[in-house]
Amino acid sequence: MTVTAQRMPAFLVNTPTSRRKYLASLLAGSIPPLFPEQAHAGGQLEEPLMDSVRAALSSSVTAQAPLMPEFRNTEGKLVYLRWLGVMSERLKKKIPELQIRKEFLQAVWYESKRAGLDVTLVMGLIQVESNFRKFAVSSVGARGYMQVMPFWTRVIGDGDPGKLFHMQTNLRFGCVILRHYLDRDRGDNFMGLGRYNGSRGRAPYPEAVFAAQRNWLFDSHSAG
Repeated sequence: MTVTAQRMPAFLVNTPTSRRKYLASLLAGSIPPLFPEQAHAGGQLEEPLMDSVRAALSSSVTAQAPLMPEFRNTEGKLVYLRWLGVMSERLKKKIPELQIRKEFLQAVWYESKRAGLDVTLVMGLIQVESNFRKFAVSSVGARGYMQVMPFWTRVIGDGDPGKLFHMQTNLRFGCVILRHYLDRDRGDNFMGLGRYNGSRGRAPYPEAVFAAQRNWLFDSHSAG
């Protein structure tokens, strides 16, 4: 694995207590790692946005809403719970910790539905972009699970790219951006995914996402 070379802070070397506190914070996910995992996906290209589009995207990103999915009826909730159990088992090798895995899947479900996206498509995209690594960083600087380019935090966020290592923030940005690109391409998944990756019109990336998407298909009746 390729890592970004960085000098380790002196306090980590010289102070055992500080070292333990830092590592505890790292494991908790409250700070990015000193050596981010490299990802080799592409990155969204910064393009001029109409003021109305920028305002709509900004509002969608910053709107506060409960993370817990809401259901119209009991059957809908049961389908979700079956999905959660099946996906948790499939994702075990990628995210071994049960609680983190469940929180991640809950957030993916919520943010996908909120943006009007197919959950399997989002899962396939995450697999290709970061292979489910929270602190993945691409060669062009895209960050986190959905490999969001930092410029988006300036364009439609609060300007803090460090927040892209926060699980729900990364998924929120990624899903909102993907929805925006799909809308621009009138729902064409092939072209929209290419735009997300910065390779619009070329086949390798969308085909990779479509192939990965098949790993996350779910039959609500068989739950298998």
